[in-house]
Amino acid sequence: MVALVGNPNTGKSTLFNALTGLRQRVGNYPGVTVARKSGSCDLGNGTKVELVDLPGLYSLAATSPDEQVVTDALSGNISGERQPDAVILVADATNLLRNLFLASQLAELGLPVALVLNQADVAKEQGLRIDTGLLSDRLGGIPVVMASAWKGEGVIDVRRAIAQTLERKKLLPRVVWPEKILAALEDVTAAILKDTGRKITSAEAQRLIFDSNSALAERLQWKPEQRDPVIRQAREKVRQSGYNPLAAEPLVHYARLRKALEGVVKEGAARASRSAAVDRLLLHRFLGPVLFAGIMLGFFASVFWLAKFPMEWIQSGVDWTKTVVAPPLDAYPMLQSLLADGIIGGVGAFLVFLPQILILFLFIGILEDSGYMARAAFIMDRLFSWCGLNGKSFVPLLSGFACAIPSLLSTRTIEDPKARLATAFVVPFMSCSARFPIYALMCAAFIGPVYGPGWQSVVMVGMHCVGLFFAVPTAFVLTRLVLKVKPQPFVLELPRYQMPKPRDVLWRMWQNAAEFVSKAGTVIFAITIIVWALSYFPRDASVAERIKAANPTAAEEVVKAKVQAAYVEQSYMGSFGKAVQPVFDPLGFDWKITVGVLASFPAREVIVSTLGVTYSVGEGAKADSQHLRKAMKDAKWSEGPRAGTPIFSLAAVLSLMVFFALCSQCGPTVATLAQETGGWKWAAGSFVYMTALAWVAATAVYQVVIRIS
Repeated sequence: MVALVGNPNTGKSTLFNALTGLRQRVGNYPGVTVARKSGSCDLGNGTKVELVDLPGLYSLAATSPDEQVVTDALSGNISGERQPDAVILVADATNLLRNLFLASQLAELGLPVALVLNQADVAKEQGLRIDTGLLSDRLGGIPVVMASAWKGEGVIDVRRAIAQTLERKKLLPRVVWPEKILAALEDVTAAILKDTGRKITSAEAQRLIFDSNSALAERLQWKPEQRDPVIRQAREKVRQSGYNPLAAEPLVHYARLRKALEGVVKEGAARASRSAAVDRLLLHRFLGPVLFAGIMLGFFASVFWLAKFPMEWIQSGVDWTKTVVAPPLDAYPMLQSLLADGIIGGVGAFLVFLPQILILFLFIGILEDSGYMARAAFIMDRLFSWCGLNGKSFVPLLSGFACAIPSLLSTRTIEDPKARLATAFVVPFMSCSARFPIYALMCAAFIGPVYGPGWQSVVMVGMHCVGLFFAVPTAFVLTRLVLKVKPQPFVLELPRYQMPKPRDVLWRMWQNAAEFVSKAGTVIFAITIIVWALSYFPRDASVAERIKAANPTAAEEVVKAKVQAAYVEQSYMGSFGKAVQPVFDPLGFDWKITVGVLASFPAREVIVSTLGVTYSVGEGAKADSQHLRKAMKDAKWSEGPRAGTPIFSLAAVLSLMVFFALCSQCGPTVATLAQETGGWKWAAGSFVYMTALAWVAATAVYQVVIRIS
């Protein structure tokens, strides 16, 4: 097994994709909810190795859970995972001194290392010439190769370097510590062995002295009363050597690295960089946020425009499938209804939004790979500093617009545990792709046809901003009053602008589409069957006779529709919806919408398939591509002061979207939040708070709009 490590924004994941192609697997480390991305790498000599892509980090002095996993993985301290046979360090060729600090630390682990100087094309543009042979000699003879992963250049050389590293097992030379610091390290190592019976590496001893790593001490089961005197004495020896213990490690490492890099990098004539000029525009104090809002608005408008025809094709396929499946089952009405209305109609109503989800992930991938996403975090830092967080929290929140679960996992890059907790608590407010189908359905059916495509895009952007509108003050209360988070400086390395690599963007689209479809085939499928059964049973045949007798001159299709509506209303689902509907009446929801809302708590996407079942039951093969929207438009209140008025008024449509924008309707998200916050207290608090807030906000929207419209 070979581990791929490196600083963030060095192109490590791009190189991983180039080396493994489509032979990748994504999972979690045993007992740890940090993603483990691995793949098979063909070295070109008939040998294949497992390549593991570890999270990016600047130092082995772990300050976040994500970084701790890297250090544990490299040290072989994760249960069920063996220590890597070699390490491939990916460094930015334009900033060797900073990137090689990690290499100097890796030397303490005693693992064979190869160095890949990525972004060689950028180094050339900047007029930098790097003597890889001299650098290899200075670093103990380890393989050193130049590459440009996103262009696919030098990948063959990287494969050779991996093969050489596994064969020759060249090690990086360790730093030579001053005598007293070396004595301090030996004292800590001996004390650990005596007190706990465990052997530790020199790197772990450094963590304990230089970084006060309590997590490492706890894992080693080194009790404070035994640890503190030893650590104090060790730090005193470090001071006697002329170094501050908190600064000794980087000072010693960088002094050695500067000497090793003498004559390695030569500067020539550099081309003028356009990045600075672009950044002056995109990061402008006033123009930056305006351009960011414009990009988001254009982004969502494009989602509607580009997805229109593919959605119609999928819906046509669903309708065609019904026409094939339903007629042969006329003699078996229950089975016909199950297949045509329950399975095909319910799941099809959900799958029709696949093109919009794909386009959503396409644009997110382009923003990430182009380098703009980091700029967006810088722009939003001003907003987040007001509520006690910083731009580093914006990255998980922005990725939450795709899915909350990986966003919660990405909060591990936040060093402050309290800031990490506050960020994780507000991540579910972001309008993930699971909310997108209900927004799209409501906007396409009730906003666009009445107010035009412009307002349709504005409402869509607005719905995605609703969560952020409530997340910011929620974070303010958490960080200022509850957790009392100390202000954190925001330091972010801006990646260079580059053209996104189509292969990487399309691969991420494929992965997300596969997850979307698999959900339709598992969770959505199961709940759709349950909803169909509840809406089909019990079925009293006398209902049909009474309706036919009461409408002797009505057309057959009209009578059939009334019969099916009566069946649904008398079903278990109808009875349950009517019993619970008073709770949601202030929001403008009838019993059918209420059933859809309640069925969506395990997974919010279920609302679309539920509406597809409740509004399409009995139509079978005759349903056309616009049936669900038409049925919703035609739905009217049957009793009470609103009798005869449309159920899906503008007030009800906005209320429903606001409810879904704020409510916590995702079982996996709640479970992941519990894992990330160390228990169910914060997860349960988040669920109750978001659900109550959604009810209050949706009620306010409905009551205000209904009065002014």
